Amino acid sequence: MINRRDFIKQSGLALSAAGFGLSGFRFPQAKSYKMGLQLFTIRAAMAEDPKKALKTIAGFGYQDTEIYGYDGPSNSFYGMPAADFKKVLEDNSLDSTSGHYDFIKYFRATEDELMRYTDQSIEGAHALGQKYITWPWLDPESRSIESFKILADKLNLIGERVNKAGLGFAYHNHDFEFTDQNGEIGYDIILQNTDPQLVKLQIDLFWVAHSSQRTIHELFMEAPGRFVMWHIKDMDKISRDYTELGNGSIDYTKILPDASLSGMEYYYLEQGGNFAQTPIQSVKDSAEYFKKNLIDLFE
Repeated sequence: MINRRDFIKQSGLALSAAGFGLSGFRFPQAKSYKMGLQLFTIRAAMAEDPKKALKTIAGFGYQDTEIYGYDGPSNSFYGMPAADFKKVLEDNSLDSTSGHYDFIKYFRATEDELMRYTDQSIEGAHALGQKYITWPWLDPESRSIESFKILADKLNLIGERVNKAGLGFAYHNHDFEFTDQNGEIGYDIILQNTDPQLVKLQIDLFWVAHSSQRTIHELFMEAPGRFVMWHIKDMDKISRDYTELGNGSIDYTKILPDASLSGMEYYYLEQGGNFAQTPIQSVKDSAEYFKKNLIDLFE
């Protein structure tokens, strides 16, 4: 009997739902994609004046956003009640299809506390009309193999709650998930021990290119249809730090055509730091490069 990975490799691009048990797998149409921005890129501008920042990025052609920093107890975003923040988005013809929610704060909390924050996050996501709630981060104390096994259980628990509320749930990777720990890889634990119907994946393409022993395409082939969101950013050719799109070493002409294979529904441009000038200038430059050189490559 061959394992699932070997079966996928031998089957090539036979990506039927029946073949892989991925009910709901679909091939999104490129024209339905909206250019998104992870707002953490412009966190300084968002902290100073979120209304001005959102108006500015809308002027660059961004249509979608991914939020961070939700305050659960007050149901607020960037110091504004959720309804007020939603109005700011609408006034600038912006959507918010996903949010990075602060689940790591409850990693060691009781299940009741974790579920309470999950319910708060669901309330916030519904208020903005988001499609996905995303777990974005593990602190350094929570990156052991045993912690990844605990994480997988928590992801399934949250995913079930979020899905019952009519939303999707996803996990976002960095580099540490790909660290070899005596032959075990944290990302493999997540892939193998979470229910693909309850827990989707938001793939950070920068960190996979930076740190994974597998290629991005190989990851897509392991779990076709499960990578519902992408973070798109470039890697400096020398320092391997973040850089503006088009300035780095990641060849997106070979990645974007895998959108359908991966199951991608939404994408967000992002740059965590190392800005050539300012964050605002960087998101403008990346948007211009993306629209001119890459956006038509989605398949």
